[in-house]
Amino acid sequence: MYPRQLLVVLLLVLLATFSVPAVGSAQQWRPLLDKDLSNFEVWMGIPHSSVTGLPEGTYQSENTTKGTPMGLNADVKNVFSVSEIDGEPVLQISGEIYGGLTTLEEFQDFHFSTQFRWGDKKWPPRIDRLRDNGILYHCTGKHGTFWKVWKSCIEYQVQETDLGDLFALGGTSAAVRIRGRKYDPLSDVYLEKGNAISCAEPDAPHGEWNHLEIYAIGTTSVHVANGVVLMVLEDLKLRGKPLSHGQIQIQSEAAECEYKDMKIRSIEDFPPEIKAQMRLRDTETP
Repeated sequence: MYPRQLLVVLLLVLLATFSVPAVGSAQQWRPLLDKDLSNFEVWMGIPHSSVTGLPEGTYQSENTTKGTPMGLNADVKNVFSVSEIDGEPVLQISGEIYGGLTTLEEFQDFHFSTQFRWGDKKWPPRIDRLRDNGILYHCTGKHGTFWKVWKSCIEYQVQETDLGDLFALGGTSAAVRIRGRKYDPLSDVYLEKGNAISCAEPDAPHGEWNHLEIYAIGTTSVHVANGVVLMVLEDLKLRGKPLSHGQIQIQSEAAECEYKDMKIRSIEDFPPEIKAQMRLRDTETP
Protein backbone atom coordinates (compact mmCIF):
# COMPACT_ATOMS: atom_id res chain seq x y z
CA MET A 1 0.00 0.00 0.00
CA TYR A 2 2.76 2.45 0.84
CA PRO A 3 4.26 2.59 -2.69
CA ARG A 4 0.78 3.14 -4.16
CA GLN A 5 0.03 5.97 -1.71
CA LEU A 6 3.38 7.53 -2.51
CA LEU A 7 2.61 7.32 -6.22
CA VAL A 8 -0.76 9.03 -5.71
CA VAL A 9 0.85 11.83 -3.72
CA LEU A 10 3.49 12.34 -6.40
CA LEU A 11 0.84 12.48 -9.13
CA LEU A 12 -1.16 15.07 -7.19
CA VAL A 13 1.95 17.20 -6.71
CA LEU A 14 2.72 17.02 -10.43
CA LEU A 15 -0.84 17.99 -11.36
CA ALA A 16 -0.74 20.96 -8.99
CA THR A 17 2.63 22.03 -10.38
CA PHE A 18 1.33 22.18 -13.94
CA SER A 19 -2.19 23.48 -13.29
CA VAL A 20 -1.75 26.31 -10.77
CA PRO A 21 0.39 28.64 -12.95
CA ALA A 22 -2.06 28.28 -15.85
CA VAL A 23 -4.96 29.37 -13.64
CA GLY A 24 -3.09 32.24 -12.04
CA SER A 25 -1.37 33.54 -15.17
CA ALA A 26 -4.45 35.42 -16.37
CA GLN A 27 -4.84 37.28 -13.08
CA GLN A 28 -1.36 37.88 -11.68
CA TRP A 29 -0.15 41.48 -11.72
CA ARG A 30 3.34 42.19 -13.02
CA PRO A 31 5.00 45.39 -11.75
CA LEU A 32 6.68 47.41 -14.50
CA LEU A 33 8.65 49.94 -12.45
CA ASP A 34 11.90 49.38 -10.58
CA LYS A 35 14.77 51.65 -9.61
CA ASP A 36 16.74 50.79 -12.76
CA LEU A 37 13.83 50.95 -15.24
CA SER A 38 14.99 47.49 -16.29
CA ASN A 39 11.78 46.78 -18.22
CA PHE A 40 12.25 49.78 -20.52
CA GLU A 41 14.41 51.50 -23.10
CA VAL A 42 14.37 55.25 -23.72
CA TRP A 43 14.10 57.12 -27.00
CA MET A 44 14.73 60.85 -26.87
CA GLY A 45 13.41 63.22 -29.52
CA ILE A 46 14.57 66.66 -30.62
CA PRO A 47 15.48 69.08 -27.81
CA HIS A 48 13.97 72.55 -27.97
CA SER A 49 16.48 75.29 -28.67
CA SER A 50 16.05 76.54 -25.09
CA VAL A 51 17.41 73.33 -23.49
CA THR A 52 20.87 73.74 -21.94
CA GLY A 53 23.53 71.31 -20.76
CA LEU A 54 23.46 69.02 -23.79
CA PRO A 55 26.52 67.39 -25.40
CA GLU A 56 28.24 69.50 -28.03
CA GLY A 57 26.75 68.98 -31.46
CA THR A 58 23.29 67.92 -30.26
CA TYR A 59 20.68 69.03 -32.79
CA GLN A 60 18.19 71.53 -31.30
CA SER A 61 15.30 73.43 -32.84
CA GLU A 62 12.28 75.62 -32.17
CA ASN A 63 10.37 72.93 -34.09
CA THR A 64 10.73 69.77 -31.99
CA THR A 65 8.96 67.56 -34.55
CA LYS A 66 11.49 67.80 -37.39
CA GLY A 67 15.22 67.23 -37.52
CA THR A 68 17.63 64.79 -35.90
CA PRO A 69 16.46 63.13 -32.66
CA MET A 70 18.84 62.31 -29.82
CA GLY A 71 17.93 58.67 -30.25
CA LEU A 72 17.97 55.46 -28.25
CA ASN A 73 19.14 55.48 -24.63
CA ALA A 74 20.41 59.06 -24.97
CA ASP A 75 18.61 60.50 -21.92
CA VAL A 76 21.59 62.58 -20.82
CA LYS A 77 19.41 64.94 -18.75
CA ASN A 78 17.54 62.21 -16.88
CA VAL A 79 14.17 63.22 -18.24
CA PHE A 80 13.00 59.81 -17.04
CA SER A 81 14.15 58.80 -13.56
CA VAL A 82 12.94 56.78 -10.58
CA SER A 83 12.87 57.74 -6.90
CA GLU A 84 11.69 55.65 -3.98
CA ILE A 85 8.83 57.39 -2.16
CA ASP A 86 7.15 55.75 0.83
CA GLY A 87 8.86 52.49 -0.06
CA GLU A 88 7.75 52.23 -3.68
CA PRO A 89 9.35 53.25 -7.00
CA VAL A 90 7.93 56.42 -8.53
CA LEU A 91 8.65 57.32 -12.14
CA GLN A 92 9.48 61.01 -12.42
CA ILE A 93 9.28 62.68 -15.82
CA SER A 94 10.76 66.16 -16.07
CA GLY A 95 9.22 66.78 -19.51
CA GLU A 96 12.15 68.95 -20.58
CA ILE A 97 12.69 67.01 -23.82
CA TYR A 98 10.15 65.03 -25.82
CA GLY A 99 10.76 61.32 -25.31
CA GLY A 100 9.30 57.86 -24.95
CA LEU A 101 9.93 55.34 -22.18
CA THR A 102 9.29 52.09 -24.04
CA THR A 103 8.72 48.59 -22.67
CA LEU A 104 11.16 46.03 -23.99
CA GLU A 105 8.31 43.54 -24.22
CA GLU A 106 5.20 43.57 -26.39
CA PHE A 107 1.79 42.95 -24.82
CA GLN A 108 -1.50 41.53 -26.07
CA ASP A 109 -4.81 40.90 -24.25
CA PHE A 110 -3.93 42.88 -21.15
CA HIS A 111 -5.11 45.09 -18.32
CA PHE A 112 -2.72 48.01 -17.69
CA SER A 113 -3.06 50.04 -14.50
CA THR A 114 -1.13 52.96 -13.03
CA GLN A 115 -1.37 55.98 -10.73
CA PHE A 116 -0.54 59.37 -12.27
CA ARG A 117 -0.25 62.98 -11.11
CA TRP A 118 0.95 66.31 -12.49
CA GLY A 119 3.93 68.28 -11.28
CA ASP A 120 4.21 72.05 -11.66
CA LYS A 121 6.90 72.65 -14.26
CA LYS A 122 6.24 73.18 -17.97
CA TRP A 123 8.72 73.64 -20.81
CA PRO A 124 8.87 75.10 -24.33
CA PRO A 125 7.32 74.57 -26.81
CA ARG A 126 4.24 74.05 -24.56
CA ILE A 127 4.98 76.60 -21.86
CA ASP A 128 1.62 78.38 -22.37
CA ARG A 129 -0.46 75.27 -23.13
CA LEU A 130 -2.18 72.59 -21.08
CA ARG A 131 0.09 70.07 -19.39
CA ASP A 132 0.35 67.08 -21.70
CA ASN A 133 1.49 63.48 -21.52
CA GLY A 134 0.22 60.16 -22.79
CA ILE A 135 0.22 56.39 -22.49
CA LEU A 136 0.85 54.82 -25.88
CA TYR A 137 -0.04 51.19 -26.46
CA HIS A 138 0.12 48.65 -29.29
CA CYS A 139 3.31 50.51 -30.24
CA THR A 140 4.99 48.99 -33.27
CA GLY A 141 7.65 49.68 -35.88
CA LYS A 142 10.52 52.12 -35.64
CA HIS A 143 11.20 54.64 -32.92
CA GLY A 144 10.57 58.19 -34.08
CA THR A 145 7.84 57.38 -36.60
CA PHE A 146 5.65 60.19 -35.23
CA TRP A 147 7.27 63.58 -34.63
CA LYS A 148 10.70 61.89 -34.55
CA VAL A 149 9.80 60.59 -31.08
CA TRP A 150 7.06 57.98 -30.80
CA LYS A 151 6.19 54.76 -32.58
CA SER A 152 3.01 54.03 -34.51
CA CYS A 153 0.47 53.45 -31.74
CA ILE A 154 -2.87 54.13 -30.12
CA GLU A 155 -2.63 56.93 -27.55
CA TYR A 156 -4.51 57.16 -24.28
CA GLN A 157 -4.28 60.93 -23.93
CA VAL A 158 -3.13 62.23 -20.54
CA GLN A 159 -3.68 65.97 -20.62
CA GLU A 160 -5.15 68.44 -18.16
CA THR A 161 -8.96 68.14 -18.54
CA ASP A 162 -8.46 65.54 -21.31
CA LEU A 163 -7.92 62.10 -19.80
CA GLY A 164 -8.52 59.12 -22.07
CA ASP A 165 -8.95 60.91 -25.41
CA LEU A 166 -7.94 58.93 -28.51
CA PHE A 167 -5.00 60.02 -30.60
CA ALA A 168 -4.14 57.69 -33.49
CA LEU A 169 -0.43 58.12 -34.25
CA GLY A 170 1.67 56.98 -37.18
CA GLY A 171 -0.94 55.39 -39.42
CA THR A 172 -3.17 53.79 -36.80
CA SER A 173 -6.95 54.05 -36.60
CA ALA A 174 -9.87 53.02 -34.39
CA ALA A 175 -13.64 52.92 -34.71
CA VAL A 176 -15.33 54.93 -31.94
CA ARG A 177 -19.02 55.70 -31.41
CA ILE A 178 -19.28 59.49 -31.41
CA ARG A 179 -21.68 62.38 -31.19
CA GLY A 180 -19.84 65.33 -32.65
CA ARG A 181 -16.24 64.39 -31.82
CA LYS A 182 -17.05 62.97 -28.36
CA TYR A 183 -17.44 59.30 -27.48
CA ASP A 184 -21.08 58.37 -26.94
CA PRO A 185 -21.95 54.69 -26.36
CA LEU A 186 -25.55 55.36 -27.43
CA SER A 187 -24.62 56.81 -30.82
CA ASP A 188 -24.86 54.76 -34.01
CA VAL A 189 -22.34 57.02 -35.75
CA TYR A 190 -18.74 55.83 -35.86
CA LEU A 191 -15.54 57.78 -36.20
CA GLU A 192 -13.37 55.50 -38.34
CA LYS A 193 -10.22 57.63 -38.56
CA GLY A 194 -8.66 60.46 -36.60
CA ASN A 195 -8.95 61.50 -32.98
CA ALA A 196 -11.85 61.38 -30.53
CA ILE A 197 -12.73 63.04 -27.21
CA SER A 198 -13.59 61.01 -24.12
CA CYS A 199 -17.13 61.16 -22.71
CA ALA A 200 -16.20 62.49 -19.25
CA GLU A 201 -13.51 64.43 -17.40
CA PRO A 202 -13.05 62.73 -14.01
CA ASP A 203 -9.65 64.33 -13.34
CA ALA A 204 -8.44 64.61 -9.75
CA PRO A 205 -7.33 68.10 -8.62
CA HIS A 206 -3.84 69.19 -9.67
CA GLY A 207 -1.15 67.34 -7.73
CA GLU A 208 -3.43 64.49 -6.66
CA TRP A 209 -3.22 60.94 -7.98
CA ASN A 210 -5.40 59.65 -10.82
CA HIS A 211 -5.99 55.95 -11.47
CA LEU A 212 -5.56 55.28 -15.19
CA GLU A 213 -6.40 51.95 -16.83
CA ILE A 214 -6.37 50.38 -20.28
CA TYR A 215 -8.11 47.11 -21.13
CA ALA A 216 -7.22 45.51 -24.46
CA ILE A 217 -8.57 42.31 -26.00
CA GLY A 218 -7.84 41.57 -29.65
CA THR A 219 -8.55 44.73 -31.67
CA THR A 220 -10.82 46.27 -29.00
CA SER A 221 -9.69 48.45 -26.10
CA VAL A 222 -11.24 50.48 -23.28
CA HIS A 223 -9.92 53.67 -21.64
CA VAL A 224 -10.76 54.14 -17.95
CA ALA A 225 -9.85 56.89 -15.45
CA ASN A 226 -10.71 56.96 -11.76
CA GLY A 227 -13.20 54.15 -12.29
CA VAL A 228 -15.05 55.85 -15.17
CA VAL A 229 -15.20 54.24 -18.62
CA LEU A 230 -14.14 57.07 -20.92
CA MET A 231 -14.09 55.41 -24.32
CA VAL A 232 -14.47 52.07 -26.09
CA LEU A 233 -12.31 51.64 -29.19
CA GLU A 234 -13.04 48.97 -31.79
CA ASP A 235 -11.39 47.67 -34.92
CA LEU A 236 -7.89 48.93 -34.08
CA LYS A 237 -5.75 49.01 -37.21
CA LEU A 238 -2.34 49.98 -38.49
CA ARG A 239 -2.43 51.04 -42.13
CA GLY A 240 -5.59 49.02 -42.67
CA LYS A 241 -4.42 45.81 -40.97
CA PRO A 242 -5.61 44.57 -37.54
CA LEU A 243 -3.60 45.92 -34.61
CA SER A 244 -3.80 43.77 -31.49
CA HIS A 245 -0.44 43.96 -29.73
CA GLY A 246 2.72 45.98 -29.25
CA GLN A 247 4.91 47.79 -26.77
CA ILE A 248 3.80 50.42 -24.27
CA GLN A 249 5.38 53.88 -24.28
CA ILE A 250 5.12 56.58 -21.62
CA GLN A 251 5.50 60.06 -23.06
CA SER A 252 7.55 63.03 -22.01
CA GLU A 253 5.88 66.04 -23.61
CA ALA A 254 6.98 69.30 -21.97
CA ALA A 255 5.25 68.84 -18.60
CA GLU A 256 6.45 67.50 -15.27
CA CYS A 257 4.57 64.45 -13.96
CA GLU A 258 4.86 61.24 -11.95
CA TYR A 259 3.68 57.65 -12.28
CA LYS A 260 3.58 54.94 -9.64
CA ASP A 261 2.10 51.47 -9.10
CA MET A 262 2.48 50.80 -12.82
CA LYS A 263 1.53 47.20 -13.54
CA ILE A 264 0.09 44.89 -16.17
CA ARG A 265 -1.61 41.51 -16.28
CA SER A 266 -2.91 39.15 -18.94
CA ILE A 267 -6.68 38.85 -19.37
CA GLU A 268 -8.84 36.59 -21.49
CA ASP A 269 -11.95 38.78 -21.50
CA PHE A 270 -13.17 42.16 -20.32
CA PRO A 271 -14.36 42.06 -16.69
CA PRO A 272 -18.16 42.13 -16.17
CA GLU A 273 -18.23 45.69 -14.82
CA ILE A 274 -16.46 46.91 -17.98
CA LYS A 275 -18.38 44.67 -20.34
CA ALA A 276 -21.68 46.02 -19.00
CA GLN A 277 -20.71 49.48 -20.30
CA MET A 278 -19.56 48.32 -23.74
CA ARG A 279 -21.81 48.53 -26.79
CA LEU A 280 -19.87 46.92 -29.60
CA ARG A 281 -20.58 47.03 -33.29
CA ASP A 282 -22.75 44.13 -34.46
CA THR A 283 -20.45 41.84 -36.40
CA GLU A 284 -23.01 39.14 -37.12
CA THR A 285 -23.74 38.44 -40.78
CA PRO A 286 -27.39 38.24 -41.93
